[in-house]
Amino acid sequence: MADRANKIVQLARSQDRLTTLDYATKIFDDFIEFHGDRNFRDDGAILGGIASLTGRPVTIVGIKKGKSLQDNLDRNFGQPHPEGYRKALRLMKQAEKFGRPIITFINTAGAFPGSGAEERGQGEAIARNLLEMSDLKVPIIAIINGEGGSGGALALAVADSVWMLENAMYSILSPEGFATILWKDSSRAPEAAELLKITSKDLLKNGVIDKIISEENTIDILKAALITELDTLSKLTTDELVEARYQRFRKY
Repeated sequence: MADRANKIVQLARSQDRLTTLDYATKIFDDFIEFHGDRNFRDDGAILGGIASLTGRPVTIVGIKKGKSLQDNLDRNFGQPHPEGYRKALRLMKQAEKFGRPIITFINTAGAFPGSGAEERGQGEAIARNLLEMSDLKVPIIAIINGEGGSGGALALAVADSVWMLENAMYSILSPEGFATILWKDSSRAPEAAELLKITSKDLLKNGVIDKIISEENTIDILKAALITELDTLSKLTTDELVEARYQRFRKY
């Protein structure tokens, strides 16, 4: 069992996985990227913009890892700074203003823990996203398409429906971190991965996520699922939408 969970961890972290930009251009039409948090600077780890899905305007926000060393350096290996989370929130508030559903893609080991990020309010930026997303008046769908690490992932995952790709992972802590804390031995990470129940099947069984997306014909399956889910969510009143989202997370 530990081997199964550890294999999922390695697949989730693979550099060959599709990125937020891949999904934005392959599933949606006319994607236009926006930059900056209007306060400090742009953050390459967060990619966001507007697009359309079968004629429906949507906002896309996602955490993007790189596909090469230089790309990863430019995107800080998919670890957002506080300005990245503030950029994400700016785009989500803009989506609310114009009535656009929000689709988020999550693939990060976690928020960047550097001293500069902490000085600029990393914890506050994440907490602010949790607060604001819980009350946004438009549908939100979150998709964990790789590694979903800790609060850095949750900052884009307060959604009406949370999905995972079948070989993705979602956890409060990395298996290596868990093994180091519990046993003082990071080599026991495969064992920790099993205990943490971080795979899509485990999380669906425990009610943490709502759907698993197959990684065969992923683009077609995900596009069809998004169209269906947005049609369903759009039938709810604003009050029903926000209350259901609130209750979804209160149950934990």
